[in-house]
Amino acid sequence: MRILDRYLLRELSVPFALGIALFTSILLIARILKLVEMVVNRGVPFAQMVKLFSYILPAFLEVTVPMALLLAVLVGLGRLSSDSEVVALQASGIGIGRLAVPVAMFAAAVFVLTLALSMYARPWGNSHLRASLYEIVKARASAGIKPRVFNDDFKGLVIYVDQIEPPGDLLRGVVISDTREGETNTVFARRGTIFSSEESQTLTLRLLDGSVYTASANGKGFQDTRFSTYDINLDLNLFVDDPRKREREPSEMGYGELRKAIATKAVAGQDAFEERVEVQRKFAIPFACFVFAALGLPLGIHSTRAVHSRGLATSLTLIFVYYLLLTLAQTFGERGTVAPEIALWAPNLLLALVAAWLIAHRWSGAAPDAPWWPQQVAAFVRSQVSQRS
Repeated sequence: MRILDRYLLRELSVPFALGIALFTSILLIARILKLVEMVVNRGVPFAQMVKLFSYILPAFLEVTVPMALLLAVLVGLGRLSSDSEVVALQASGIGIGRLAVPVAMFAAAVFVLTLALSMYARPWGNSHLRASLYEIVKARASAGIKPRVFNDDFKGLVIYVDQIEPPGDLLRGVVISDTREGETNTVFARRGTIFSSEESQTLTLRLLDGSVYTASANGKGFQDTRFSTYDINLDLNLFVDDPRKREREPSEMGYGELRKAIATKAVAGQDAFEERVEVQRKFAIPFACFVFAALGLPLGIHSTRAVHSRGLATSLTLIFVYYLLLTLAQTFGERGTVAPEIALWAPNLLLALVAAWLIAHRWSGAAPDAPWWPQQVAAFVRSQVSQRS
């Protein structure tokens, strides 16, 4: 590797690392606050919170690593331009095309990293996150039922237990007020047990030898129903939206699992839009690294003093546009409005065309020293104002 390549790679590495830290921190703020709330208010151990954080991180890194690449190219090449090092290289016979070689090498390395995150780390993290959240919810639900205390952690239920026998799953003297169905049911039971189902991911309170009293709508009477066994499924929706889903989400599947799911649904005559979208997503986002590098090359080689602020502003604008297009494409693909194979690659294709246009103008020398879009916008605004005045 030549000295120039090593020099440029060092220039790209520092803003790339800072970009990962910056973008990941911004996206993780809401999740971090939620994890802190779980530690403080729900009594979740700190070690378990760190484990949850490690499961959440791959999904964010899959997105923020390409973001950081764009910022690195803009800031790194912008610094060379602002210090006139690009001019010095051109005077030495080193063209701008030669600068694209280390940029392409760096983009290829980031592509491999993002592809690994998309193929393996993100499905692993999503799958383990769901399992860990269920374990937390289950432990919190079981521990939340205390003797001689009115427990209202479960939506629509107030549970009172007179006595809990070791190891904690046998209850005696159970009284429950159930308002989940829009009417008030009061349940009395001599005994009760708590058990969980790992397959269906539910927590069930099984009551033995009791009665259910249902008040009439006008409040002037009630219905008494005796039972020997009565099951109440406890709502575990404390930390996750729906912990009782039996089927794995496409985001939790690896590439091989997705292909099998698509084939299975095809045999059954069912649509597999979500699975097809996830398959294309695993390749489209990593490939965006090359698109971002191609965009950053002509935009970064620009003489300006405010390198960091301009690079950050430009990268945020391009990132916003790309992920807005990606979100729309993913929505259209999941609905079947557009074929997922076309929808998920449309943002990459669109920005690649923009990058090709910018590179062609930069190489031909037709590109202005200042960014082209502010001038175009300003000219358009001035023409409209002059016409109306």
